[in-house]
Amino acid sequence: MGARIEIHGVPMDLGANLRGVDMGPSALRIAGIDRALRHLGYDVRDHDELGIKSRVSLSVRDESARFVDEIAMVCGRLHDIALKSMDRGSIPIFLGGDHSIAAGTVAGVSSHFRAKEEHVGLIWFDAHADMNTPETSPSGNVHGMPLSTLLGYGSEALLKVGGQPVKVRPENVFIVGARDVDENEKKIVQKAGVTVFSMKEIDLLGMAE
Repeated sequence: MGARIEIHGVPMDLGANLRGVDMGPSALRIAGIDRALRHLGYDVRDHDELGIKSRVSLSVRDESARFVDEIAMVCGRLHDIALKSMDRGSIPIFLGGDHSIAAGTVAGVSSHFRAKEEHVGLIWFDAHADMNTPETSPSGNVHGMPLSTLLGYGSEALLKVGGQPVKVRPENVFIVGARDVDENEKKIVQKAGVTVFSMKEIDLLGMAE
């Protein structure tokens, strides 16, 4: 039996503008993600889905970071789940859900390695940089903010997740496939100093380069 994987479903769409991403965990389970992982030799433990409040039961208090308080609460729970899973020697896999969940999942992994005085690296495969803040976001959707949060920029509520504002060092962050970055967001990307491989570069040079 190979390494143990713990699957956690996070059916959250509070950070997105369009509905539907909350069905991601169910779709992946129906597609047989657990069977596929077991076929590869992993010991798989599939946990219950995280309970997430529906947006219809919530009110938007801040248009610059919509539903941020509830998202921060969920991310705090995800931090703890990821940390405990790593501490048990498992590999946590989180099925989202919109991208705002990364503010919690990556934070938990970071806390695990920080306790060992080690640093985490992050490869961010995305057409977007997800490095907006409430001040720069044209939409106020938090799914466009998780990476900036992990680097120490943005919403106070999200920065408090895990008790450490900076979860990942910028020199250890690589954005791969970016092709749609907001103008003010570009300034944060440049200020932070993360490495970006744009889709244009990948098309020209190929992934190997």
